[in-house]
Amino acid sequence: MVDVSHHGDEGFIAATTRPYDAIVLDIMLPGRDGLSILRNLRERRMAVPVILLTARGELNERLEGLNLGADDYLTKPFFIEELVARLHVVTRRASGSSQSILAVGDLTVNLLTREVTRGARRIELTAREFELLEHLARSPGRVLTRAQICERVWNYDFDPGTNLVEVYIQRLRKKVDGEGEAKLIETIRGVGYRMKSDA
Repeated sequence: MVDVSHHGDEGFIAATTRPYDAIVLDIMLPGRDGLSILRNLRERRMAVPVILLTARGELNERLEGLNLGADDYLTKPFFIEELVARLHVVTRRASGSSQSILAVGDLTVNLLTREVTRGARRIELTAREFELLEHLARSPGRVLTRAQICERVWNYDFDPGTNLVEVYIQRLRKKVDGEGEAKLIETIRGVGYRMKSDA
């Protein structure tokens, strides 16, 4: 599924409130420009792969984008096949060994060994609990709806009558948020859940 925003402010809201596998970001957007969106995403520690697009090819602009944390850079005009190929590269790279460890505060999630620790404490999780925690930890600070979680973790269309997500969130909280520790998993009433980004 692809979402399109033609204004920088709308794009920024979408990028910070919905989970994406990758973002294609035009530098010359009206409103909030692409570089400022990228800067804010990285300041929020959001590691979603970003490909920058621009009609200009100046070296200083390319360098600025890459220094801000862009994963790739494409100058217009370009062939759509090249953009698709670059998207495949950055999404493969993001799911590879360079992204094998997620860290939020003192919580560490190792995607290769599937080990989870909170400080010096090791946390034992079921396979489904691990997948739920991974999904939350990949986008700290971003609110995920029950429907989004159900679709990503359970891979089926959301049944509004199910309390499956609530049950698993409660189980995960008991294991991750121990007594005396900062609470990492937040409920956003009427919307969904998020992993605190400033933990």
